[in-house]
Amino acid sequence: MFSVMADPNFSIWERTALWSVLGVAILGLLYAVFLSVEVLGKDQGTDAMRRVSRAIRIGANAYLSRQFRAIALLILVLAALLYFTAGEQHIAVGRACAFLMGSIFSASVGFIGMNLAVQGNVRVAAASRTSFAEALKIAYRTGTITGMLTDGLGLLGGTLIFMVYGEQAYEVLLGFGFGGTLLALFMRVGGGIYTKAADVGADLVGKLERNIPEDDPRNAATIADNVGDNVGDCAGMAADIFESYEVTIVSAMILGWASFGHKGVIFPLLVRAVGVVSSIVGTYLVRTSEQARAAMRAIHLGYAVSALVSIAGFCLIGFYYLRFPEAGPLPGWVSLGVAGLDMRPVWTTLVGIALAVSINYLTDYCTAPEKPPVQFVARATQTGHATTIINGIAVGLESSVWAILVIALAVFGSFLIYQGTNPTYIAYGVAMCGIGMLTLTGNNISMDVFGPVADNANGIGEMVHLEKKARQTLTDLDACGNTTKAITKGIAIGSAVIAAVSLFNAYITDIAKLTGKTYGEIVPLLSISEPMVFIGFLIGGAVPFLFSSMTIRAVGRAAFLIVQEVRAQFKDKAIWEGTKTPDYARVVGICTTEAQRELIGPGLLAVLAPLIVGFVLHKEALGGFLAGIILSGQLLAVFMANAGGAWDNAKKFVEDGHYGGKGSDAHKASITGDTVGDPLKDTAGPALNPLIKVMNMVALLALPFIVRHEEGNLFIWLVVLAGVVTLSIVVYRSKQESPEVLKWQSAIEHVSSA
Repeated sequence: MFSVMADPNFSIWERTALWSVLGVAILGLLYAVFLSVEVLGKDQGTDAMRRVSRAIRIGANAYLSRQFRAIALLILVLAALLYFTAGEQHIAVGRACAFLMGSIFSASVGFIGMNLAVQGNVRVAAASRTSFAEALKIAYRTGTITGMLTDGLGLLGGTLIFMVYGEQAYEVLLGFGFGGTLLALFMRVGGGIYTKAADVGADLVGKLERNIPEDDPRNAATIADNVGDNVGDCAGMAADIFESYEVTIVSAMILGWASFGHKGVIFPLLVRAVGVVSSIVGTYLVRTSEQARAAMRAIHLGYAVSALVSIAGFCLIGFYYLRFPEAGPLPGWVSLGVAGLDMRPVWTTLVGIALAVSINYLTDYCTAPEKPPVQFVARATQTGHATTIINGIAVGLESSVWAILVIALAVFGSFLIYQGTNPTYIAYGVAMCGIGMLTLTGNNISMDVFGPVADNANGIGEMVHLEKKARQTLTDLDACGNTTKAITKGIAIGSAVIAAVSLFNAYITDIAKLTGKTYGEIVPLLSISEPMVFIGFLIGGAVPFLFSSMTIRAVGRAAFLIVQEVRAQFKDKAIWEGTKTPDYARVVGICTTEAQRELIGPGLLAVLAPLIVGFVLHKEALGGFLAGIILSGQLLAVFMANAGGAWDNAKKFVEDGHYGGKGSDAHKASITGDTVGDPLKDTAGPALNPLIKVMNMVALLALPFIVRHEEGNLFIWLVVLAGVVTLSIVVYRSKQESPEVLKWQSAIEHVSSA
């Protein structure tokens, strides 16, 4: 039935191990079901709380359903293209089906996880009335549901494909990774535009102009803001991490087969299985006393326990499995004195865990309210809006340097471990670093989704006017959630870079295979001193800036409409006095429409740009293009994420009573900083993660055709021309105002002239 099961090269132990990995994947999914039942069994609070939660859930489901309908045709077209361009029949069928499976799994993680999040928020709000510890437990376990879905489905897909296709699995895994990556890009872009348009609009009118609380029920954008937290931070981030999880396993399996054979493929699957078990153990242990300050300590303790369980599991599996009797004598630090034992894959995996922990602490340092960078930004609010923006930019720029140094150190560590070996082994070491980094995916997603769940619960508490003790509990949870969200953004960006580096190495390996040369012979052809490679590098480095411009413009246009709509509704005296309910659905509808309008353009840029470069400038230039994307994309993503996080928490620091507190001039300056940072940290910055990986996946999938048609033909040039025209239209359209914006502008100009 399964090719691996019938392959005599696989021992009985290895076949049993693969079935065990499959069982662990299912165990992760069952744990998610168990937590779902537990969370859904909790008290939902008063009728008023349920009404607010129901409005958030309806808005979130409506948005995601419309988004999936908008991209369904494109997904089917791409699946057909993958089928007709894959070559052998069984590979073509497998790649197309794997692409659809990756897309469906990525969408499922986002959709199901978000649904549980919007049902968990009201239960957290209800629990806050009696117990801080219970509210924390519900919020964190709601996030863990999404985390275990990510772990379980990612491991399930990769393992099944390998069991079916064996030696040829990497051909099919490319489709699986591409499907998850593309869906994540759409969910990140669409969700980011939605959530930040609502957030910016709500803050500019509510906080800045009207001086009312963030979730005041009189603000028509309040429900849309809470919906946005879920479609952006729950569905978007879950899909983002899921596709990193997929892509790292794809690259590790491709390079593992090229270096260690089938053991190089099975080992990362076993590592991922250990990660699922360790995440179950660590996340279940997250609980605390009634003291709010213990919340982060409990979350960090759960993370540390998961890391220790993982490390013990990796070492044991490596010690008993990574035996190569045919290998010559190895250094003692590699073999631990045991003949034929090669522990280097284990050491590089541990480097990945160290990288994840380092990025956690670095991001926490740059964005936590009590740390010097945020204090630096907060102090600037005393001297106005401009200095607040200036200091936030400075913090973001510096943080990019430290982040890339940490990543460079991890890559260098992986290189040192394999120093003196074939370049393919070094590339495999980097891929295993990525595997190690995302071992604790369950914990990372739990921390991320915990943020919007706590934020929504706090909003519900404010809208229904919960008692003071409950409001303080929810405020403390919300502050804790802001830190966990910032940390997971750092992990997502770091994992994107490591995954992209691994895919880049897979790209070089594929060129060698397609041209009949060795890996070492191909590397000099991709030297930056080669003019075409350098040209590709320059173009690739520019693409993240164009992509970010498109997504930030989209937020600006949508926020303009939200601001005008909220202002218009506040003119109704009954709404302002609280005797009439605002038209929340109107704002939800604007956010949904604008996000869908802006969704496809950035996706087409991600797919078409590498194809155009590859066919026009050839494979060497495409290699430079990918390197440029990785470098500038990482720097830009970290800058935007950490600058935005610093502005956000500086605002919260001022709102806690410092420098005049709420309503002061410092508070107004901090709101400006926060609203500038919103589209950076929650739209453009996070969307760069899937962009980097989509372009690498497209390059890998298109490489055989690029090599085959380097001389070009009429059909290829027509396709390239069509791609250039399409991209030109996309960029032009991204700078045009929508009819709704033009209508408002015309009305404003008419009033001004009168």
